[in-house]
Amino acid sequence: MNKRSPVCQDVIVNRERAVAASTWLVVAAAVCFGTTGTAQALGAPGASAGSLGSARIVLGGGLLALLALVSSRGSRAGVRRMASGGRSGRIVLVCAGALGVAAYQPAFFLGTGENGVAVGTLVALGSAPALTGLLEWLVLRRRPSGRWIIATAVAAAGVLVLSGALSGDGGSLTALGLAASLAAGASYAVYTLSSKALLDRGWDPATTMGTTFGVAALALLPVLLTSDVTWLVEPSGLATAVWLAVITTAVAYTLFAQGLQSLPAARVATITLLEPVTATILGILVLHESFTLSTVVGVSLLLAGLVILTTGRRKLMAVA
Repeated sequence: MNKRSPVCQDVIVNRERAVAASTWLVVAAAVCFGTTGTAQALGAPGASAGSLGSARIVLGGGLLALLALVSSRGSRAGVRRMASGGRSGRIVLVCAGALGVAAYQPAFFLGTGENGVAVGTLVALGSAPALTGLLEWLVLRRRPSGRWIIATAVAAAGVLVLSGALSGDGGSLTALGLAASLAAGASYAVYTLSSKALLDRGWDPATTMGTTFGVAALALLPVLLTSDVTWLVEPSGLATAVWLAVITTAVAYTLFAQGLQSLPAARVATITLLEPVTATILGILVLHESFTLSTVVGVSLLLAGLVILTTGRRKLMAVA
């Protein structure tokens, strides 16, 4: 009675494959993102948050803009779309996204600098899914699903445990660091939603990321030029800048945008909670940060939340 035609079944299967592929793209992006704090700690521990963040976006954003220009879709179709109807609305979205990107950098690095790589990353990324889902509901009128709410709640519990706030394992946390990390989470929500809106309006990932990060790079260029960049003269500092620009920005955000094209923004934000998992593992293995029972429980809860979010879709679709 609920049998579907072969064409309908093919559509469902193709949709599931697209969702699965997009999910893995976001997972890969999250792993790249998760190396940011460790790269900072290893190669440029003395760099200020403003200097490091602006260098990352000026170099990485410039690279994304260049990739968009040399891409046939980015340079021709993208320009035609921007020149078409609704241009003012798209410009607003680009500026909002660029503002989010620019604000995220110093806020994130200030948070990790104040409270450590693990806690700073966890608070920033842990707050991002809830803020993204709330903004997506309020601005785009897309109400989060029950599955997303449960998955995000479980993952957020994992973030809370990982931060050490419940057990006191987190050490001495500063209010400035926590505020900076929360600001980074809010900035993340803004540029994720603006990018999703541009993708929904027909922009391809290369054009979306290249334009948004290109504008952000221009906005942060004065910050970079007026900050202390002596750390860039050191081989380790230069290597860190290259890693942040290429891996955690150009590669990561290209993967991020490709996944975001087929997934809701709130879902993407929850999947990227793999970033703090990556940061925590690297913090333990590479930076020799503390490994406690809270780490095991927190990571387990976080992964459980992601499993809840990403499984069970086939069964749900089959009975829909």
